[in-house]
Amino acid sequence: MNSNLILVADDEPSMRLNLTELLEGEGYSVELASNGEEAVQKTIQHNPMVVLMDIKMPHLSGISALKAIKKHDSRIPVIIFTAFGTNEKPIEAIKSGAFDYLDKPFDIDELLSVLESALDQHKKVQTLDNKTSTPHTNELADAEKYIVGTSKKIRDVLKLVGKIAPKETTVLIEGESGSGKEVIADAIHRHSKKADGPFIKINCGALPESLLESELFGHEAGAFTDADKRRRGRFELSDGGTIFLDEVNTLSPSTQVKLLRVLQHFTFERVGSEETIKTDARIIAATNKNLKKEVENGNFREDLYYRLNVFNISIPPLRERLEDIEPLTHHFLKKYAPNKHLIISKDALSYLKSYHWPGNIRELENIIERATILMNGKVLEKKDLSISLKSDLSNIYESLSDEGSIPMQKILESVEKDLIIKGLHRTNWNKTKAAKLLGINRRLLYSKIDQYKLKE
Repeated sequence: MNSNLILVADDEPSMRLNLTELLEGEGYSVELASNGEEAVQKTIQHNPMVVLMDIKMPHLSGISALKAIKKHDSRIPVIIFTAFGTNEKPIEAIKSGAFDYLDKPFDIDELLSVLESALDQHKKVQTLDNKTSTPHTNELADAEKYIVGTSKKIRDVLKLVGKIAPKETTVLIEGESGSGKEVIADAIHRHSKKADGPFIKINCGALPESLLESELFGHEAGAFTDADKRRRGRFELSDGGTIFLDEVNTLSPSTQVKLLRVLQHFTFERVGSEETIKTDARIIAATNKNLKKEVENGNFREDLYYRLNVFNISIPPLRERLEDIEPLTHHFLKKYAPNKHLIISKDALSYLKSYHWPGNIRELENIIERATILMNGKVLEKKDLSISLKSDLSNIYESLSDEGSIPMQKILESVEKDLIIKGLHRTNWNKTKAAKLLGINRRLLYSKIDQYKLKE
């Protein structure tokens, strides 16, 4: 094996030339391939230390070439380039054994850093055992329209999805309401070994305790009033697939005990029955609260927390990855106006990026959906956007700096509207819970929802 050789596989001549100049300038030897088939052949022929390869190439796709290379020698680190950062191609790459992936156009320092890490790992693997495969051969699958984003933070999440998806491990997803926890759970299921099985979802916070147990575990006829026939619960329905427990932090102490048993023994009983039922469902849980703090505050069982938190994925809020607003906006424009070929103006995009997004991606989607209904023409302008608080207040403070009058009522309304939106999003539009969270009665909340024309 050539200890200094890097194989570059890309169908763009300019990319091959640029990478050759860069790598040779760093002291590496370079071998080139212009398609996937050639990349596999040259890997077998020259045994490079690292392969740098585009994901989209003629004759043989980057993913197929990657799989063939890993089959030939699983020790060779393969770094994938992709210009498709707004979809799940990176998941397929990581799942198929890629060491890492970089979005085009990539940062040169980041490329060299990843390359150095790949070389370092390869040398360590060779030292330990010439037949040992790299620890990065256990990760992701082909889908082009689900997870949207190009930021480093969302790319890091994609890598975690790739690592955990093929396993049977229980996963805990943490993130604010509307940040995309269900989308991540769905991606884990689709890229898992249980992908052909059912994917059953339940929002634990949307049902009263009296109904939740029956929803989760099912019930026998006559188990309680109105139980006129046997009903299978979500755990039974998800056997052989995945069950997604959203807002798991809202579970009552008694339900927490029963869930703990499922996680320990993979068994449960229907309400009103003594028959023990086994389940082969993989559990993915999600919470919009810091579950560790809930344990410290005595609101959640510590033993259940550790059973759920075998593998943790934290979803960053939209305000921490503002670079994802543009691809998300284009995605939602296509989703809600697929035949109109709409675009967004620079002014409107800048306006979106100035907002603090208390409702995260769900709020952005609602705003874009509304804009596609109300806008005229093909360009979404700033005036088409309905955003409260930060952008409104920035205008207010700007007028104050110009020694204008103090619009106290507008300030109060903006703050009130934003708090109501945040309360509704945090409780997934459960108005009773939102009213309690906001410290107002439910009748007043309904009145404010009408006043500000808020929609779920």
